[in-house]
Amino acid sequence: MSAARNHEPVVIAGGGIGGLAAALGLAIQGFHAVVLEQAREFAEIGAGIQLAPNAWHALDALGVDERVKEQAVFIERLLMMDAVNGETVIDVPAGERFRERFGNPYAVTHRADIHGALLDGCRARGDRIELRTDSRVTGFEIESNGVAVELADGTRVTGAALVGADGWSSAVRQAIVGDGEPPVSGHMCYRAVLDVADMPEDLRWAAATLWAGPSTHIVHYPLRGWKLFNLVATVVSETAGSGHNEEASPEEVLPLFAASCEKPLSILRVPKTFRRWMLRFREPVDNWSRGPVTLLGDAAHLMLQYAAQGAAMALEDAVCLAVAIGDHDGDFAAAFQSYQRARLVRASRVQLSASLLGLLYHARGVARLVRNDMYGGWSGDGQYDAFDWVYQPPDYVRRLRSGGHL
Repeated sequence: MSAARNHEPVVIAGGGIGGLAAALGLAIQGFHAVVLEQAREFAEIGAGIQLAPNAWHALDALGVDERVKEQAVFIERLLMMDAVNGETVIDVPAGERFRERFGNPYAVTHRADIHGALLDGCRARGDRIELRTDSRVTGFEIESNGVAVELADGTRVTGAALVGADGWSSAVRQAIVGDGEPPVSGHMCYRAVLDVADMPEDLRWAAATLWAGPSTHIVHYPLRGWKLFNLVATVVSETAGSGHNEEASPEEVLPLFAASCEKPLSILRVPKTFRRWMLRFREPVDNWSRGPVTLLGDAAHLMLQYAAQGAAMALEDAVCLAVAIGDHDGDFAAAFQSYQRARLVRASRVQLSASLLGLLYHARGVARLVRNDMYGGWSGDGQYDAFDWVYQPPDYVRRLRSGGHL
């Protein structure tokens, strides 16, 4: 393989899905990167994740889509059910016509499977990607010829540029935006993974299913070749705490969903324990960059989960970043401005849309009846038209493999 296009590496803070995708995209474009992960090993916490067509387009551009598809479940429908009366509100077919319209399927998988595919892709390009653990980024200094990145142990890593893919508590964001910790949202998730044998038989649907209830909703879908089911139960409450991956008992969870009908409750009765997660989010900001430093993924646009697009936006960021850097041939400050212009409105639109979807899912009283009436006759191409803006891949995703430009 030819020599890298940059002498000093692009330093990437964070070895999650976004950080690894950024490193892989840079390697494809011929650049050398070093990924700094704060944990002792590269791993991904969490469980199930939904992959819309735009996420698959990005994974394809990065060359790892076939690896991710090995464990993915390709679903047949996107369903919104009324948790109060059990009636269907929205039913979007996700079969052949869906794939033809958007160029890729809708699937569900485990976050670890995406992360593992990206990690394998990075390791396969070890001549251009260096992976370091126990390396928590705490700050940086911009120098005349690049960036000096400061680590928690006092060491410094020099690079031509820095990409902050270090999540919702990003030290890189704090230096650029300075808006502190993201606020807790009052949206609390209770997560569990069920063996398929424990899933109520009449709810083993080949669908990404959402039960919308008053200030609550429940999501379930199959995982790992139908061996497991992912379960996420969310409640909106002013008294919700700020826990992160803490254990919660069924006695805590079930009363919160008392307004739901029997079918969704039958799923919630299965787990012996849940993991409690407080969701955080940020409002969009108009700048992610300073000179040869920029942000990516949650560090740039932390959003609520309701659009199922958080990982997809990080993947798209990574592809766009790689194309912009290739286009500007190592002028990282100019590349990051180009990247930001291409991504800011789209990512912010998804960020805001996710919050609005939360209002839709959690409607109560007359608002719930209005929601059901609005979508009761929603069918055919009108459903697909509504998703077109997000599920169709941006041009930079289409062009990465051919070395295209913004």
